Amino acid sequence: MKELKQKYGLLTAIAMVVGITIGSGVFFKADDVLVSTGGNLGLAILAWLIGGSIMVIGGYTFSLVAAKVSKVNGLVDYVESGYGETAGYFVGWFQTIIYYPTLTAVLAWVAALYTDGLLGLDGAGIWYITFIYFVSVFVLNYLSPVLAGKFQVSTTIFKLVPLLLVAIVGSVVGLANGVTVQNFQTSAEGVTGGGLAAAVLATAFAYEGWVIASSINAELKDPKKNLPKALFFGSLIVVFVYILYYLGLSGVLENQVFIDEGNNAVNIAVNNLFGNFAGTTLTVFVIVSCLGTLNGLTMGVSRGMYSLAYRNRGPLPKVFSEVSEKSNSPEASVLVGALITFIWGVVWFGNFHGWYGEGKFLDTSELPIAMLYIVYLFIYIWVMRTFTELNFFKRFVAPTLASIGSLYIIYAAVQKDMFLTFFVISLLVMLAGYLLDRKTRKTAK
Repeated sequence: MKELKQKYGLLTAIAMVVGITIGSGVFFKADDVLVSTGGNLGLAILAWLIGGSIMVIGGYTFSLVAAKVSKVNGLVDYVESGYGETAGYFVGWFQTIIYYPTLTAVLAWVAALYTDGLLGLDGAGIWYITFIYFVSVFVLNYLSPVLAGKFQVSTTIFKLVPLLLVAIVGSVVGLANGVTVQNFQTSAEGVTGGGLAAAVLATAFAYEGWVIASSINAELKDPKKNLPKALFFGSLIVVFVYILYYLGLSGVLENQVFIDEGNNAVNIAVNNLFGNFAGTTLTVFVIVSCLGTLNGLTMGVSRGMYSLAYRNRGPLPKVFSEVSEKSNSPEASVLVGALITFIWGVVWFGNFHGWYGEGKFLDTSELPIAMLYIVYLFIYIWVMRTFTELNFFKRFVAPTLASIGSLYIIYAAVQKDMFLTFFVISLLVMLAGYLLDRKTRKTAK
């Protein structure tokens, strides 16, 4: 088996961290963060800072694991190294059945949301466009994984263009016209938020992805030195860009307008800043950025069952480990991933049609992320327990701070509406995974 060459330097690694982390969340969750803080802009920015700090220290701690554990390719391998193959299987099962599909379904909706706004459909086309995006991205991954990968790379630049333009121009305009100062001094009225913890949980959706970046060490030159630097400085860049972008929005829209317009606030802010034509162009950039993130998540969903079957775990490993000679695609894995994602898309659809009761919202954009932070806790404990060669700061201080951050995210999730419902669903999914895997292992004996 050929080894991956160590071909990336520090600058490339930093760019990879930024490209992986930045996605659609900063557009989608901008208004949610402000709502959670009761319309208080200062608290909203503090939430972005706290969420970013959790990402920075978490990414740094994971980099210590990646620098020690060789030939890793993700969170599942870290858990396997620390707690055994069965623990790794359960994490992979959770990612395959819950984590990736829920976020993929939400991202298809987010991309459709901004497309609907661009076309001026006033919400009439959101679900139709969601379905079109959902089908298109899975067909792409089914027929040509290579083309899907190229699309993923080509959309990276689109993520930064609208963020930086709104951040810079909006911040300058806001300071010149006094709107930014006014927003800091005056909170929106009539807003009952979930508090700072809920706001931080909302930012976790935007910051999600940093753990994936820790798996690039096999292709990084001098990974023990460069990976921690890449994760640290790359994370700082993301936090800086996000906060500056948020300040840019606050320089264009008053807090009350920001909240009233909800997810449409970004479109309005862009049009106010740059005019209709330029605003439309930047909105297209936002949509392409969302589609790039959607495609990246779909790539993960499409390989979920295959990655389990490759380890001879889970249901029907012989079926799901098959790869098409023509397309080099794990076709059975892609099809099942699409089905699971569609089911979670229907669950998300129910939030907007009163299926769960008046005022109830099953937030599958945030709760799966919080559940994964439970896994992070075990990684941090493993570092403190077994990484004896590290100095005191790396072995104890960094993972302790990361653990506090994870506990804060988990605490925020427990306060969320319908958390218990989602937790029970997750337990049932894990039980099903255990029973299916047990059957496979019995058959193999």
